[in-house]
Amino acid sequence: MDLNRATILGRLTRDPEVRSTPSGQSVANIGVATSRVWKDASGTRQERPEYHNVVLWGKLADIAGQYLGKGRRVYIEGRLETRDWTGTDGVKRYRTEIIAENLIMLDASRGNTPQADTFGGSQDSERPDPSQAPSEEEIKVEDIPF
Repeated sequence: MDLNRATILGRLTRDPEVRSTPSGQSVANIGVATSRVWKDASGTRQERPEYHNVVLWGKLADIAGQYLGKGRRVYIEGRLETRDWTGTDGVKRYRTEIIAENLIMLDASRGNTPQADTFGGSQDSERPDPSQAPSEEEIKVEDIPF
């Protein structure tokens, strides 16, 4: 039996980039930074960041686009997938991504209410206020798959 599983907990390095496929399915790309911290032989604290490319599909992509922003802490579970393509210079390129299957938003970026703690947006970008009633185009809390 094989297992392809990735679990990370980190911060978004940029706002989500949400697009739609020609068939109308939403897809979002996000960058997540995680850090490894340790003490070296001399006792000095060392830190090494690692950057992960994450792809979200369907409702997860819609949720990310509506509620996430740069700096937000997230927990992501998914699988690793490597895709390849040939660049305009003729060189074959590779990119390994985490295809997200589960997303948990971990912190609030504005407000102290429980609703904002779970579904708040970024202060740096224009996101809908989660305390307002959702419009027909917004995601409703009962539609969120977790």
